[in-house]
Amino acid sequence: MHTKHEYTQKNTEDIMPINGTDYVELYVSNARQAAYYYQSAFGFSPVAHTGLETGSRDRESYVVQQDKIRLVLTSPLRSGTEIGAHIEKHGDGVRVIALWVDDATRSFEEAVKRGAKPYMEPVTEEDENGSVVRSGIHIYGDTVHIFVERDRYNGPFLPGFEAWDSGMEIRPVGLMYVDHMVGNVELGKMNEWVTFYDEVMGFKQIISFDDKDISTKYTALMSKVMSNGNGRIKFPINEPAEGLKRSQIDEYLDFYEGPGVQHVAVATNDIIHTIEELTARGIQFLTVPDTYYDELLDRVGEIDEEVAVLRKLGILVDRDDEGYLLQIFSKPLQPRPTMFFEIIQRKGAISFGKGNFKALFEAIEREQELRGTL
Repeated sequence: MHTKHEYTQKNTEDIMPINGTDYVELYVSNARQAAYYYQSAFGFSPVAHTGLETGSRDRESYVVQQDKIRLVLTSPLRSGTEIGAHIEKHGDGVRVIALWVDDATRSFEEAVKRGAKPYMEPVTEEDENGSVVRSGIHIYGDTVHIFVERDRYNGPFLPGFEAWDSGMEIRPVGLMYVDHMVGNVELGKMNEWVTFYDEVMGFKQIISFDDKDISTKYTALMSKVMSNGNGRIKFPINEPAEGLKRSQIDEYLDFYEGPGVQHVAVATNDIIHTIEELTARGIQFLTVPDTYYDELLDRVGEIDEEVAVLRKLGILVDRDDEGYLLQIFSKPLQPRPTMFFEIIQRKGAISFGKGNFKALFEAIEREQELRGTL
């Protein structure tokens, strides 16, 4: 049985100041249709576009945004591209977690000096709206971090993109910002990436879960949560643990064909409204047994929401020393059982729903059983 252990933070200064998540770029097989999906289903607004009309010869990208959440949806325009190879191997998924920084050159140099593998040397991109400096490093699997320095730019997104209006009526659902993004890595690799975020990027471990915390009758996993200096960036890192059957992490690694982003957690301040809207637009969520709600108040204490409403929508609740949180997880958003979204509302809680893990994992196992992959 694996045991929990503390990972001490060596760095006393924030060696890599990060202002927040700049954008999340997904490589998808049809960016135009994906953009329509995120606008109509999730309420994202159209922002910017690049493609043949803007001089891009190898890719088309659409940028959509809701409050502080910016998604870039990118598809190749011809065969034999890096983008196409990524989609062929992984299916639709997250390629870039872009981080907004004050100095993209310094961030790159600090990371590489501490052992990061370079992905993109610092480059200044310019157009009539100003200039942006970007650089990048490799992380787990085929995923990369791109550092974005944009204080001298006032265009819609990045140089090379033009403003784009789809003409659709957009109805936002109340999503505000990226709360955290979870990476799935292979068995035995979790601590390697914990060390990477600590030593290369100056993050610290804030929470650790072992297979006693996150297990069911059949499967288990382990997870450690890394956070940057100001707490705006949180990256839980999961690895499978030994169980009687193949865990959801094993299933992900099998179908994604390697490590990658398992889910993007986005925050709302009215989860009931958000989930009512998303459900009405056809987004499907994992459901837990009705019995979960029978003892909910005994477990989490007094809450503002009506249990009957939470039961109807399938929203989970957990409490820590700071308050409570409400959360729900979508089913995978692409044919492969890989990436999904979490919707979370924090009412003081700073944790990640440990009390819901068992119910959640059993719900995922029911889906795995239907897929024949358990």
